Amino acid sequence: MTRERKENITVYSAVSMLVFGCVLTTIAFFIEPMGEIHDSVLWVLGQCFIYAGGALGIANYARSAAKHEVDERFDEFERFHHHRRRRAASVDGEGEGLEEEDYTQYDKPIDDGEN
Repeated sequence: MTRERKENITVYSAVSMLVFGCVLTTIAFFIEPMGEIHDSVLWVLGQCFIYAGGALGIANYARSAAKHEVDERFDEFERFHHHRRRRAASVDGEGEGLEEEDYTQYDKPIDDGEN
């Protein structure tokens, strides 16, 4: 099963639960006693909201957290290789006039995975 298919199933099931909960509540409003919705119907509506929020919220949270982690690792990778290119250029003589601080200072230390 592809990721897109899984996401579609999740979205459709969450939307169908929301529709089911709203329809059930609307129908319960017109059943005797008129104008009163029983607690069990409200409990089912709450469960529908919890499922839909969990299905949609968890997927979006996981996707945004993964994207943030990938972006952070990519920036770290770029800083590391930029540092190595600048250092190699200064050794080859192409980077003459570069100051030491131009290519050795970073916002945060590079994690090489050995710590």
